Amino acid sequence: MRRGASRHRRATWAGLLGLLAAGAATLARAEPPVPLDRPKGLASVTNVRTWSYREFTRVSIELSQPVHAGARRLPADPAAGRPERLYLDLEGVWIGRDWAEPIPVGDGLLQGVRLGQNTLSATRVVIDLERYESHRVLRLAGPDRLVVDVFGARPRRSARRDERATPPRVAEPLPDVAAASPPGAAARSARPPQAAPPPPVLAPAEPMAPAVLPPGTRPVRTIVIDAGHGGRDPGAIGARGVTEKDVTLALARALRKRLVERGFRVVLTRSDDRTLDLEERTALAEGADGDLFVSLHCNAAPRPGLRGIETYSLDEGYERHSVHVAARENGITTREVDVLQRTVAQLRVGEVAGPSAQLAEVVHRELVGGLSRRYDDVVDLGVKKGPFYVLFLSSMPSILVEVGFLTNEAEARRLASREYVARIAGHLADGIAAYRDRTGAVVAKGSP
Repeated sequence: MRRGASRHRRATWAGLLGLLAAGAATLARAEPPVPLDRPKGLASVTNVRTWSYREFTRVSIELSQPVHAGARRLPADPAAGRPERLYLDLEGVWIGRDWAEPIPVGDGLLQGVRLGQNTLSATRVVIDLERYESHRVLRLAGPDRLVVDVFGARPRRSARRDERATPPRVAEPLPDVAAASPPGAAARSARPPQAAPPPPVLAPAEPMAPAVLPPGTRPVRTIVIDAGHGGRDPGAIGARGVTEKDVTLALARALRKRLVERGFRVVLTRSDDRTLDLEERTALAEGADGDLFVSLHCNAAPRPGLRGIETYSLDEGYERHSVHVAARENGITTREVDVLQRTVAQLRVGEVAGPSAQLAEVVHRELVGGLSRRYDDVVDLGVKKGPFYVLFLSSMPSILVEVGFLTNEAEARRLASREYVARIAGHLADGIAAYRDRTGAVVAKGSP
């Protein structure tokens, strides 16, 4: 009897060691040697998604609870047939037999993504690379997830948005797109927002200059408008019961109309009341080949007397009075903003920080100045810089506009007014057009 028990224990330990070795070596074995019970208290990987852009690929790993991890780079191993790769060890994460199949990407930067149970309490994620320059890792909340952006030059091709989800999920609607009428057509002939724009306007056959010119010098043709919050996330709730998600959606629709009249192509990250996470918003922007990203929000404060308009751009530094705004719009606590700031300092924001600051200055001046000509109590809170996820997840000049305080009864009443929202939209469009005209002169000067 003791001999049989001993053999059983040896078999169990052999099976356990076999599982650990298989996870460390291949990370994608379909079956562990022996079935094991899941340890208690570990998180799960709930989804993995990828998006492919011209210059980088985004990998989003959704988790059932917060996980901290950094990515390490491994050189290629030709003898073993392994490409250059990045790997992340997710401590406290269990996948067991799930995610056994590699997730193919094949976009010129990444070959694919593999997940495996590396130890009993850790999952390893491996990103197989085709080309590589640098990478960044960001932790987001609501839902908890890790976002890995891998940068590297790939052969020139048309920009595309390529999302793959495993396990399969229902496809989401494409971003809402509107475009100006062809040159020479009257502004009133522009299609209404709900109509599909003509294919030749939305998909030009010729290569577009923004693909090769740096931010701030390329022509501004496509504006991505991001209506903040939505769906399960109402954002700020005003003194009169007005919700931020409703105000920003109404403003986004009105702004789209004004921009189309001024000759822009316009993409909305959402055109209805639906939940949209932060990396999805910027993925839509990148996939639409946007030139500018404008995120619309409403402010809130504990003191109901606070009011005013402020506009944000992204920079490596931030101002202390921006902490509470950044925490609210990022969906994190104020304590986490310092952690976020250290992350921001390591990201590739330098090349768009200058154009973003210029865009913020021009748009803010037009918005506050225009409203002040009609209303004598507009409060100018200025142009500021802050660490907003939705800004530094975008690779184009980007701003975040707080159009007023919903916790102020007078501003909440105005923001619930269709007339006031239309005026804000008109002045925002004037500011964006002024920025386009400024950058267009730079391009024209250098053109042959």
